[in-house]
Amino acid sequence: MSIMNVFDQRYQEMLVNIMDNGIREKNERTNRETAAIPGLTFSIDIEKEGFPLLTLRKIPIKMFVAEQVWFLSGARKPADFLRDYTKIWDHFTNPGDVVTVAYGYRWRKHFGRDQIGKLIALLAEDPSSRHGVVITWDAAHDGLGGVAKKNVPCPYTFTVNIIGGRLHLHNIVRSNDMVLGFPADVAGFALLQCILAQKLGVQPGIYTHSISNAHIYDNHYDGAKEMISRTHEHKPIVATLPENTFDRSENKDRAVTDEMISILEKQYDPLPAIKGLLISL
Repeated sequence: MSIMNVFDQRYQEMLVNIMDNGIREKNERTNRETAAIPGLTFSIDIEKEGFPLLTLRKIPIKMFVAEQVWFLSGARKPADFLRDYTKIWDHFTNPGDVVTVAYGYRWRKHFGRDQIGKLIALLAEDPSSRHGVVITWDAAHDGLGGVAKKNVPCPYTFTVNIIGGRLHLHNIVRSNDMVLGFPADVAGFALLQCILAQKLGVQPGIYTHSISNAHIYDNHYDGAKEMISRTHEHKPIVATLPENTFDRSENKDRAVTDEMISILEKQYDPLPAIKGLLISL
């Protein structure tokens, strides 16, 4: 009997739940049907159960690794480092080649203070603090039928706590495409959790991902069914980081980016990619 890794098992369970129990209705913005469930939450203990990198289909590792380095640098132009690794954010640039809602820019500059820098300073001084909240959502402009943008933040806030000497991250997501978006978002924010833990000299603990609207698009139904049917024996993946990953990421260090990609790729033996999975914009 093959042993699937923990993340693959939990991901399959979520897909089954949505496909079997999700409410199917048309989304007006995309003009596509979705099967959707409200209030879906998933957790994994990174230290004990492994890094949450999907192996039921191939996920481009360099995409989410470079994305997190770009976020930590506070940049908002894909031409500034990110485009050398992935063009995923090119869908969301304005005519000035700027991602208006770039997460890292929101974390580090947009609200007039460096939320990530202050988070690290807070938890270094008081590890028991429960005030480690980072916001991406700008209530003055995002959502509620406000200013039109190509994108508004999906993961819109996260909280970091140190409990039991380990760093835990709770990510709150307003909307997640469970076939394309969710696996990349989980891997990316779990990597951020590991980077923050290293910076603060503690181990990463539990990653929690809470979604207000967890959905599968109708053009992904077959892909979801394929992943539900797959089984794959895979050893747990360990996100061992290079030294000083946080500081080097702030400076868009290509060497640290490439090293993180290599560490994960050497452990990664996924099943084949599923062709034809297109983003619904």
